[in-house]
Formats: sequence, C-alpha cells, structure tokens
Amino acid sequence: MLAAWWELLRTGQLADHVGASLTRSLTGLALAVVTAIPLGLLIGWYRPLADLLSPLLEVFRNTAALALLPVFVLILGLGETSKIALVVYACSWPILLNTVAGAKGVDPLLIRSARSMGLNHLRLFQKVILPAAVPTVFTGVRLAGAYSILVLVAAEMVGAKAGLGYLVNYAQYNFAIPDMYAGIITISAIGLVVNQLLVAGERRFSTWRVDVTTA
Repeated sequence: MLAAWWELLRTGQLADHVGASLTRSLTGLALAVVTAIPLGLLIGWYRPLADLLSPLLEVFRNTAALALLPVFVLILGLGETSKIALVVYACSWPILLNTVAGAKGVDPLLIRSARSMGLNHLRLFQKVILPAAVPTVFTGVRLAGAYSILVLVAAEMVGAKAGLGYLVNYAQYNFAIPDMYAGIITISAIGLVVNQLLVAGERRFSTWRVDVTTA
C-alpha cells in the first residue's frame, strides 16, 4: 500500500488528483463561508428575518446533500460547477446554523450592559455580538471543512475524470486495491490537515475575541 502511494506520488498522479479535489473543496468551502456567516449573523440578530426564513431553513437543513446530487448534475451538468455547488450546499448548513446559534446565544447581560453604556446597534453588533459568536461560528466552519472533503469525494465517484474520489472508484473497479487504499489514506490525511488549520484559525480569532471584549 505504501509502495502504491509512493508510486502515485512519484508519477505525479497523486498530486493531480489531490490538486483537483482541493481546488473544488476549498472553493466550495470559501463560498459557503462568505455567504453563510453574514446570513447567519443577520438571522440570529434580526428576529423578523429569522421568523420569515425559519420554515424554509428547516426544510432544506434536513435534506441530505448527496440526495440532491442528481439534481445538481441535472441542472449544472457533470462539470466543475455541479461539484462545487454541492460542496457549497453541504458546507453552508453547519456554518449557517452555528452562526445563528452563536448570534442568538450571546449573554443578555452583556447586551444590556453594552446598551447601558450607550452603544448603538452597529457598535453593539461589532463589539459584543460578533466577538461572542466567534467560537460557535468556527465550530460550524470546522464541521463544514470535514463535509467539504467527504461530500466532494462521493460526488467525484459519480462523474469526474480527476480527484481523490475518482481515484478510489477507478482503483476499485480495476482491482488496484493498493491504489484504492492509497487514495483513502490521502483523503484521511487531508481531512486531518484541514481540521488542524481550522483549529489554528479558531485560536487566532478567539484571541482577537478576547482582545475586543476586554478593550
């Protein structure tokens, strides 16, 4: 198995597959972050918007991303767009729901204290709501990071010509079992690295949160 992994690495095949998968997963994750976090903060902070969107969110949050894979393929085709869109969909929900929970879960005493000090809505959001929600938001981002790899690998097994999911599926059908296990190990290693990077980012932003709340 290690020999197969090294051979894939030496020939450049592994780098090609890893590059294809990382490009798709990181693009999807980044798009989910930049859309779901602002929306989650708005929903968590602005009650009328939460009341308006709650039924719709409940419907879609309980729909598995992979169950919608045929829909994405039908609408967007078998190219890169459908795979990235599927990753965006899968990653958006943990980020969105955790962001909403973080914004709603701020200690009311902190909010009342900030208002008593004369903070307007914008400053209250900047100094209290956003810093207090950071740990919960990052929990969602870490979950989304795992989803971005897992969902993409499954999608690549259906319609792709490159990527780790394609590598595992192709090796299975051709009985290249060492190559299959090499692909699986690589997927696990990438998931571990992504998680550690997100943990490091969480620590950095949590330090920023402490600095802001004590300023």
